Amino acid sequence: MGQILAIDYGKARCGIAATDDMQIIASGLETVETRFLTEFLRKYFSSHSVEGIVVGLPVDLRGNISEVETDILKFIEEFRTLFPAIPVHRFDERFTSKMASFFISQSGKNKKQRQEKGLIDKVSATIILQNFLEQRTR
Repeated sequence: MGQILAIDYGKARCGIAATDDMQIIASGLETVETRFLTEFLRKYFSSHSVEGIVVGLPVDLRGNISEVETDILKFIEEFRTLFPAIPVHRFDERFTSKMASFFISQSGKNKKQRQEKGLIDKVSATIILQNFLEQRTR
């Protein structure tokens, strides 16, 4: 069994999380500038067995898709061209940034650390991935 990666895709940077090889637990992995995402994935895939990726689906409370979805769809198209053997899953990322901020605030981090956007992105990716894993086992 290989890992599953989650990507909290953003215009400036992407939070990335990965499962363990048994696909039980999601852990924050990295925050990568979006322009370096493909390069990061190539390196990661060369040294890790990855069975699939989950990309957040940016939906608001009314069910409307965020404008970043256009960029996400371009990324997914490029990803499928470069890595055709790795399936891409989508998962609703509603509330993940708010949840990430809450969890970070509860972790004892100081104010400067709590406001670090890269940390929020990485924790958001972890939440997306853990929720994906839990829904998959239902």
